Formats: sequence, structure tokens, C-alpha cells
Amino acid sequence: MGTTPEPFRGQNPDPNLRISDADRHKVADILREAAGEGRLEIDELDDRLDATFKAKTYADLVPITVDLPAAGSPSLLVPQGSPVAGKSPAVFADTPIESQLYVAIMSGVDRRGVWTVPATGNVIALMGGAELDMRQAQFSAQETVIYANAIMGGVNITVGPDVQVVMQGVGIMGGYVGPSGIEPSGGPVLRVKGLALMGGVTVIRKPVKETKSKRLRMPPPHGLH
Repeated sequence: MGTTPEPFRGQNPDPNLRISDADRHKVADILREAAGEGRLEIDELDDRLDATFKAKTYADLVPITVDLPAAGSPSLLVPQGSPVAGKSPAVFADTPIESQLYVAIMSGVDRRGVWTVPATGNVIALMGGAELDMRQAQFSAQETVIYANAIMGGVNITVGPDVQVVMQGVGIMGGYVGPSGIEPSGGPVLRVKGLALMGGVTVIRKPVKETKSKRLRMPPPHGLH
């Protein structure tokens, strides 16, 4: 996608350094070019442009173009070993799953603990409920798309603090609720699409739960045995 713009060319600045308006405009140009090539939808472009002009440091720019084959991607700026560089804190599966269907018709579906999140998931909750807790899950891809459809039912998705969430669903006499836009975490991207008809689809972020075995290995408080 063209040549690497300044100040990205041949530099490896501190990710905590403040960026200039010129830096923001160069990233905006990369995003507009990506949208012109069909890599980004209009609403995605709007979200990323908004995040770009709100960015304050180089680290804030990293997730905005991390999934684009841009020669000038700010992800190239961040030194290896930086908290936002390289692999995200999320765990990726050795055996990824391309797609999976979860159906709750007047019943329930519950996935939690250690499991594999498919690259594409389809959730149907018809007068039922689906609970997907991804905090200890392994991801099949850097970007996951969940089509969550709730008809007089509910779909609740829980993610860890490093997961970037993009809500793209529609609520009709119902609600599609969750964090929106690209957050500067550098973690995997979760896109939630679909329809909530007289029902609800909710995505919330929570800290990663400790496993029972981990709690048992922790030393007792000082003075207790």
C-alpha cells in the first residue's frame, strides 16, 4: 500500500511518546486507502478515524492499523518486548476452528473455562439464552466474528480486558450493548454482528478469572499457615 510515510520510515520510537497532528493525518490516509480497496467498511473506517484523532501516543495508534497490510503501519514502530508489541496476551489455539454454531431454542448454551473460540461463530438464541465466556478461551484467529442473533432471548459474551470489541449488530425492540470501536490494547479483535429482536446481545469486559489450581498454589497471607 504505497511507501512508508514519515515519521514511520526507518524509526523505532518509544511507544509512549506523544504523536503530532501530522502523524494522525498519515494514519488517516492509510485508513482511507484501505477503505478504498474494500478492506474496511464505512462504519469501520469511521470508528478507526475517530480513534486515530483521539490517539495521544504511538502505542495508541498500533491497534488501528494492525490488521492492515500497510507499509506505514504504526505497529512497526513498537519495539519488540513492548507490552503492545508482538503477540497479544490472549492465547491462540494450536488447532484453530474455522466456524461453529451455537443454538439455544427455549434452552441454553454455556461455554466457559478453557475452550476454543472459532474464527467465525453463529449464535442463535430463540426464547433461550447463550453465555459465551472467553476470558480463559483460546482464539482461533487474530480477528473473530460472532453473528449473535437473539429473538426473544439473550446472548451474553464476556471477554478479557485485552480484547478489542466492535459492535455492529442491530436492535429492534431489543438491544445490542457493548463497548464500541477499536481500543488501544493490541489484543485480538472481536466483531459482534447480527440482530436482537425483542431480545438482547450484551458484551462486557471483565478481569480474567483465576483458576482453582492457581489459587491453591498461591502462598497464604503473611502470618497465616
